Amino acid sequence: MRRTVVLYLLPAAVVAANWLRLEHPVGSVGQALLVVLLALGPALVRPVLARVGVAAVAALLVVHTAFGLSVFDARPFDGRHDFFGPLLGRFRHGFLDFYDFQLPIAPAQHPRMHGVILVAVFCFCLALALAIAARRAVAAVLVVVVGAGWPATLLTGGNELFRGGALLAAALVLLAGLAARDWGVFGRAVTAGVAVVLCAVVASTSPAVAKTEFLSWQSWDFYTHPQKPVDVSYVWRSDYSGVHFPKKVTTVLRIKGPPESLYWRATTLDEFDGREWVERLFPAVPAHSSALPRRNPLLPAAALAGKHVVKEDVTVEALRDRHLVGASVPIGFTFDQRSLGQVETARDGVVVAGQNLVRDQSYTAWSYAPRPSGAELARSQAAYPSELAADGYLDLEPGITAPPFGTPNRDPLMRRLFTLNGLDEVLRPYVPLYGTANRVVGRPATPYAAAIALETWFRRTGGFTYDERPGPVGDAPLADFVLRTRRGYCQHFAGAMALMLRYLGIPARVAAGFTSGSYDAGHGTWTVTDHDAHTWVEAWFHGYGWLPFDPTPGRGSLSAGYSVSSPRFDLSTARRLLALAAAVSVPDPHDFKLDTNFGQRDAGTPSAEGAGAIRRDGPLARGTGVASQGSLLRLLALVAAGLAAAIALAKLALRRGRYLTRDPRRLAAACRRELADFLADQGVGIPASATVAELANAVHDELAVDARSLVEALDAARFGPPQAAGAEARRARRELRRVERELRNQLSRVERTRGLLSLRSLGFGT
Repeated sequence: MRRTVVLYLLPAAVVAANWLRLEHPVGSVGQALLVVLLALGPALVRPVLARVGVAAVAALLVVHTAFGLSVFDARPFDGRHDFFGPLLGRFRHGFLDFYDFQLPIAPAQHPRMHGVILVAVFCFCLALALAIAARRAVAAVLVVVVGAGWPATLLTGGNELFRGGALLAAALVLLAGLAARDWGVFGRAVTAGVAVVLCAVVASTSPAVAKTEFLSWQSWDFYTHPQKPVDVSYVWRSDYSGVHFPKKVTTVLRIKGPPESLYWRATTLDEFDGREWVERLFPAVPAHSSALPRRNPLLPAAALAGKHVVKEDVTVEALRDRHLVGASVPIGFTFDQRSLGQVETARDGVVVAGQNLVRDQSYTAWSYAPRPSGAELARSQAAYPSELAADGYLDLEPGITAPPFGTPNRDPLMRRLFTLNGLDEVLRPYVPLYGTANRVVGRPATPYAAAIALETWFRRTGGFTYDERPGPVGDAPLADFVLRTRRGYCQHFAGAMALMLRYLGIPARVAAGFTSGSYDAGHGTWTVTDHDAHTWVEAWFHGYGWLPFDPTPGRGSLSAGYSVSSPRFDLSTARRLLALAAAVSVPDPHDFKLDTNFGQRDAGTPSAEGAGAIRRDGPLARGTGVASQGSLLRLLALVAAGLAAAIALAKLALRRGRYLTRDPRRLAAACRRELADFLADQGVGIPASATVAELANAVHDELAVDARSLVEALDAARFGPPQAAGAEARRARRELRRVERELRNQLSRVERTRGLLSLRSLGFGT
């Protein structure tokens, strides 16, 4: 029992200290000390049933300390006292909070996370104590490495060298203490271990080692392995260099809403800067508990009157972003300001919180989601309020506005715009894009005819291919996409169609968010994942406001029948409208194959720096203080390398120490002991009283190596004439080297490595 207590203290302190690093300031050292002592209790009890009982009592006390739950409520069959429900709830929320809050945490502000830390300390220390009590050295070392290494993967920094040395020392103490037969051997082993640790620390801090960053184990990369996604964050701008989807699908939102297939919009990219689409959040107005619709000339009167308005209850799962998400065109939100903090209303329904939303936060959205038919939109004329141009929705780039659709002599005006005041240098790459747009839409009678002509061209008839790795991009990536490569993902398709609509004088912008996801009819809930992230087009129509179009091929479906992406798309109306456009040949009906496979992976999910960019950082994410670099594998590799080096150095020091004499008899004894140690490390059973001849017989019998000349030299050095003893001792050392070399040749690489790391020659094990 005394040995269990002594061996437990240092490793338990190392484990607890590494977990308490996740708090600043440390919540309560007294609580942590109590948890460490409670974990030791079961290991000090002998009978198994008594040990289980003590462990149960200790666990209840730890739960009370960690989460403030009364142990008197722990009655599983008493419905009047609920203990396990609150326990699981607080532990779950505390565990999930590690994905959402930056480390280190303030325990007073995050009591549930503090409770999880105390529970983790208890679990690892309990496993450590039981392994020590069972005298299982390997199991005890493994518990210490994992228990101290796990928090090291969550938070880097804080003197890794000191913590690594402490971990190595704890492992050596366990190996020595659990293998030693008496306290004298244990004391010598601990002394040797301390010397090894000090030598390793001193050597590692020397410039020769430090300048190569050998100790920067966070940067080691033994293999590339996809990290488990824990949250998804976004950068709301365009990037056309490529996109990568992780294999693991992460649920980001759960939305209780109507069963119609609506897109979930987070924001709009209103401005094209000459190369890419960007978000504009100004001007922003503070909102206290609601962001309700205000009178807006761009918002139809039907929206303000409550027509075609749907309600969604949104719950955040793993979306780390400030934007509040709503269906189609969000026009209002209600929320708990105490939960979301300061909230601001920006342009046209875009609402942002003062800080990133976190798991389990919720709010309610109201959205304007009209479903006009194609025939109804065909009757919508190009009557645009002045606010559209004033707000930049016809800008080809900042300050350069295209004349609206239907303007008399519009084509000469556009050509004059391209050459006016030296603008040809800025817009020159897009002049062919304007010509392509005109050829695609022909002579459309209405903006809607132009919109579906472009949508059809991108999705079906233009020869475009969805490609997440479209290759290098130039100075005008959208023009290059339309005119040359015709390969890209949703940012290319949406950005190009929106820009071409503006060139045609139709107000347009890029919308970013998510496609519908999957619908659970039983609960009336949509499950939205990171693979549903998407960008699409919004075009403004008189009497209807902003309406979504999706030009990306192979993508999910909009519910309204006016869009080519909808299963309800009115093909007859589309053919009639396209037939009226003189420059457009009407495709065969079979060419209008509809995309009904919504919910599939988006061909154009935003890239790591683009609109809706998906950014992933490890067992725990970046931006939350979670360190993906300090992986558990790297820490295990560091500790394993340290242990191997310590064992090898200890053996070398012990062997060299035996030869620090000029006495031939002692040199002969050192040779005999070295051979015995070699055999012991290979698992050859040798009694401590074995003679040199018996050792030679074992060498011959076990490994087929002749050691008779070594026996002769050793006997001559020990028992021969004194004047010849020195020469015979030197001959014995040479013969020993030959025998060891031949022995190694008989062994496999695995056997040699196992012998190198064996502790038998150090007096540990049998």
